[in-house]
Amino acid sequence: MSSNWLKKHPLRSRSMVKQLKPDSLRQGEELQQAQAPASPMLPYRRPKFLHGVQSVKEPGKRPIYCPARDRLLPWKTGYAEVINVEKSEFNEDQATCCKISMRRRETSLEENQEWLSLCSNQYLTGYYWAIFDGHGGPEAAIIASNYLHYCIKQKLEEVVEGIIKAHPPMHLKGCCICNSDPLFVEEKQICQEDVIIGALENAFQECDEMIGQEMKATNQAAGCTALAVLYLQGKLFVANAGDSRAVLVQKHSIMALSSEFTPETERQRIQHLAFLNPKLLADEFTRFEFPRRLKRGDVGHKVLYRDYFMAGWGYKTVEKDDLKYPLIHGHGKQTRLLGTLAVSRGLGDHQLKVTDTNVKVKPFLSCIPKVNVLDFALNDVKEDDVLVLATDGLWEILSNEEVAQIVRSFLEDNKMDLYRFSELAKCLVQKARGMRNGHQWTLENNNPASYDDISVFVIPLNNRDRES
Repeated sequence: MSSNWLKKHPLRSRSMVKQLKPDSLRQGEELQQAQAPASPMLPYRRPKFLHGVQSVKEPGKRPIYCPARDRLLPWKTGYAEVINVEKSEFNEDQATCCKISMRRRETSLEENQEWLSLCSNQYLTGYYWAIFDGHGGPEAAIIASNYLHYCIKQKLEEVVEGIIKAHPPMHLKGCCICNSDPLFVEEKQICQEDVIIGALENAFQECDEMIGQEMKATNQAAGCTALAVLYLQGKLFVANAGDSRAVLVQKHSIMALSSEFTPETERQRIQHLAFLNPKLLADEFTRFEFPRRLKRGDVGHKVLYRDYFMAGWGYKTVEKDDLKYPLIHGHGKQTRLLGTLAVSRGLGDHQLKVTDTNVKVKPFLSCIPKVNVLDFALNDVKEDDVLVLATDGLWEILSNEEVAQIVRSFLEDNKMDLYRFSELAKCLVQKARGMRNGHQWTLENNNPASYDDISVFVIPLNNRDRES
């Protein structure tokens, strides 16, 4: 992807991002399908499916935006969003929802040349949803929302021969160098879903590298979290890099389908990296964790501490170097990596440095997602079972249990509404958004409301077969 236009027009205020031009997809195959935008330049905007947007405007409340009723999303998915409370000029969240078609390839050797045959029935179809929570500006989230699904499509097509079989071949082209190759694959317990997971991990990596190139070209330091869901071959793949969350809500149960990655949850990985590469800390930070920031009076005393190999706590004699700022500091939502970021995985941030230092944050920030799989063949999905995807603006106010209670009550009371999943997404945003109360934003019970951008997908899982 060329950066020439971006070099001249860095994405600020009302500026634009140069259009992304990966390989074209099968024409007319999706609603908001992965097809390159017609315009040669991509301006700052909200998701494509919000064209002809409807908004819920109420006095003293931030407007909620959702797709127009004549633009139903795949599976009749519901979506709603609200912008932050004057934290930034733009809504830094982004979202994507589309159908992805992958070419099935038949390869052979003829006169030592590979040949490719394509037929109309040689397409694998998947469905894709993703939300991106930007920080440091909307740039990284905009690029990721327009490019990650292209990366996923490309990576899946590269290994499609390994996806269409329950047990992937040792060699992608099916040749057999060793007669016991199938046995080695079986002993490693490598199955179809492992190849799909690998493709998702590679796609995140490639998207991250591309964002890094664009941010470097424009001398910007934006980043974003990424939570992507792919439905393929009867399974739901949930890939998360950041602190957004995916929760499966059923009539009598709740299942978290993502893990949130923060400096606290990934302390040992981050500390171990600092142990292996102490130069990354530039003599400005200590990798050790202490219950509080140490003071000069602590030198020479034994205090509680943790290192990369410790799940528990120990005591160490404080040295002068221990007075440096901790690599990970704070507690709960206030925990920061290098005093800068509240997340430990995400895309972008290649140029981000700790204030007044030459310490880069990126080496400690992983772009590789954790992928969880829901196999529909092993789970009895009912009519009102939904997957809720949302950025942290929702989850900092509502717990999994509170969201589940809202979902079940709303769906029970609105069984005949064709647009009930869209209305449910709107309802969830309303519950966390609150209303203006003087100079503050509060909920109905006067507790603080979310000041952050909030984006919510409600995916009705029982609708999958009706569209597939």
